[in-house]
Amino acid sequence: MDGNHAPPERDGSFSYDIESMDGSGRGAAAAWNGSSEALPRFEDDDGGAREAALLRYDDDGGGPREPLLRKRTMNTTSQIAIVGANVFPIESLDYEIVENDLFKQDWRSRKKKQIFQYIVLKWALVLLIGLLTGLVGFFNNLAVENIAGFKLLLTGDLMLQQRYFTAFLAYGGCNLVLGATAAAICAYIAPAAAGSGIPEVKAYLNGVDAYSILAPSTLFVKIFGSILGVSAGFVLGKEGPMVHTGACIANLLGQGGSRKYHLTCNWLKYFKNDRDRRDLITCGAAAGVAAAFRAPVGGVLFALEEAASWWRSALLWRTFFTTAVVAVVLRALIEVCRSGKCGLFGQGGLIMFDLSSNVPTYGTQDVIAIVVLGIIGGVFGGLFNFLLDRILRVYSIINERGAPLKILLTITISIITSACSYGLPWLASCTPCPVGSMEECPTIGRSGNFKSFQCPPGHYNGLASLFFNTNDDAIRNLFSRGTANEFHMSSLFIFFIAIYCLGLVTYGIAVPSGLFIPVILAGATYGRIVGTLLGPISDLDPGLFALLGAASFLGGTMRMTVSVCVILLELTNELHMLPLVMLVLLISKTIADCFNKGVYDQIVVMKGLPFMEAHAEPYMRHLVAGDVVSGPLISFSGVERVGNIVQALKITGHNGFPVVDEPPLTESPELVGLVLRSHLLVLLKGRTFMKDKAKTSGSFVLRRFGAFDFAKPGSGKGPKIEDLDFTDEEMEMYVDLHPITNTSPYTVVETMSLAKAAVLFRALGLRHLLVVPKTPGRPPIVGILTRHDLMPEHIHGLFPDLRKSH
Repeated sequence: MDGNHAPPERDGSFSYDIESMDGSGRGAAAAWNGSSEALPRFEDDDGGAREAALLRYDDDGGGPREPLLRKRTMNTTSQIAIVGANVFPIESLDYEIVENDLFKQDWRSRKKKQIFQYIVLKWALVLLIGLLTGLVGFFNNLAVENIAGFKLLLTGDLMLQQRYFTAFLAYGGCNLVLGATAAAICAYIAPAAAGSGIPEVKAYLNGVDAYSILAPSTLFVKIFGSILGVSAGFVLGKEGPMVHTGACIANLLGQGGSRKYHLTCNWLKYFKNDRDRRDLITCGAAAGVAAAFRAPVGGVLFALEEAASWWRSALLWRTFFTTAVVAVVLRALIEVCRSGKCGLFGQGGLIMFDLSSNVPTYGTQDVIAIVVLGIIGGVFGGLFNFLLDRILRVYSIINERGAPLKILLTITISIITSACSYGLPWLASCTPCPVGSMEECPTIGRSGNFKSFQCPPGHYNGLASLFFNTNDDAIRNLFSRGTANEFHMSSLFIFFIAIYCLGLVTYGIAVPSGLFIPVILAGATYGRIVGTLLGPISDLDPGLFALLGAASFLGGTMRMTVSVCVILLELTNELHMLPLVMLVLLISKTIADCFNKGVYDQIVVMKGLPFMEAHAEPYMRHLVAGDVVSGPLISFSGVERVGNIVQALKITGHNGFPVVDEPPLTESPELVGLVLRSHLLVLLKGRTFMKDKAKTSGSFVLRRFGAFDFAKPGSGKGPKIEDLDFTDEEMEMYVDLHPITNTSPYTVVETMSLAKAAVLFRALGLRHLLVVPKTPGRPPIVGILTRHDLMPEHIHGLFPDLRKSH
């Protein structure tokens, strides 16, 4: 609800399409014909009312509507987005400091003690974020290792008794129950918890707030859904959801808890603004990566490179402190588990693949092989993103039809995954155990490199060693050094194809799921294939080629370089591989960028989240700021009639209104500043009215209210105009808006290049950018630029002949 524009005209019979998966629009699809009176309504960002989006069959029998449509006939594409397969209105966040009389008075009245309290609280919060995220990360791994370990032990015991069909029923049944439970709590409690959550966190830190993406219910489902989903044997990871989990924890602390669940702390009132919450959620995202990979520096770099849209040195210091706390918590808890007090949890879970047994040497032939690996990773990564895009379109058609179909889809994928995991190892031949192995062979009763499966004593099944382990243990097996002949080439090819395909079809089901682990698994497999093929002429171990393969596939899909490089080096403790990892990441990212965007960027576009890039589109240089603002503009006088304010708030969904002083208060119309909708509601609720317009009540407002009265509440907690009732006498009274008006809003002249205005808007984290006239003698404000006005689909809706290639 950002803008201040006229509501679009409607004729009662139209189709309205939001979000094109080919990048031409943002939002979710909606279409209807005929009367719209029966449709639910909500306020949109353009103002006015807009019918809630419905996904259904065309009336003309043209087949089911796609959930993400290509064509658009109404320009409302950046006000709603897909959250958990449903369509919800979205709001922009405002990182600008509102400098009004109340704010200035508050800071003048603050004592050194209060400022010191604010600083201490901020550090205490990031400490709490680190502690809680570390504990959740440990709990996740502890639960997964014990639940999945019990399942694998039960299946292994039945196979040792040669009860193979019973073993499959037990294995598949456990997976089915775990997967269906994860899908059920996700579908019915918090649909926003599905997927990795990284695109939503990335969009939030860019200034987009969508329905319940950081709610306590989402946090609950994210934790337990991720545990159940990973334990169910799906080809997904818990690392992506940990980023979302850390962000949810930070949001819960930053807004002072949750009134809905009776968890509130009034002493956190200092942080009731978007700017402080943004910093805390950035720390939470970094802590999530640190907890998932035990990579504190990698967590900081991930937040910097991928998650955050705004960064500064103070935030760097806080995120580093947060991830350091996570690392200390995990290290302490792991030491406790080494004493055998954590059940089946041992070296697994919190993945650490230590490859640093000796210093690797490599020659020219190895560098050439690594260049080839980078090219393979770029091609496979681009193909992966392309196929995932198509699959998510199909899944969205299924998921938007309701929770039962979401659960049915998850059950279907669970059956397919169980059949592949249990059935494909039967295609592999048994291999004699290596002589002089430091590890028990075959592995009985625990995770390890050598799974017997159906093999006789003294033999192991290499493919089962990859399939019949947790994903973390499978990666550890692929990264292991000194095991050049452990896996047959046929086993590696089968495993790669299965993981590549299962990773594609699994992401998108109604389960919290990350992409890091499937991508690392697939990349490590084809890396080991290359290493095995080059064994006679290469100086590098196949395990190191597996590491480089994982790096190449991560670069090809995620398009991250610095953070992935550091995360992998922290995971493997293999600093000597730094030059090669850097090289393979750069090559794979460069190759993949020729095909499409990174996977998280694609998902942001699919969901319709109006993400603003750091750079402006070239065609924006052919337009000026005044070209894209629309009217008529709704503004208030410095002393305004209560009835006018109430009427404007009821008929529009605008978040900001210009305040203009007119004679007799001033000699000529003069722009005072911008007043926010939320501040107007608080002022109206306080009923600080006056009967005479000539008198001002500014000093009374300053005495009646404090700055914290106007602090931003948690999601959905603020007053609403529908909840306020006024008598006819009150409606004819006046209210002084000067004390709550932001007297120093950011403004641009109407002739400024739209490209420069867009860069300024994004760099400052604005929600409103006022456009003022260039020439005197005109009204003091032309319009307000919002995020919606800067979206490509809005601009091309106004200028259909403007080509993006300009």
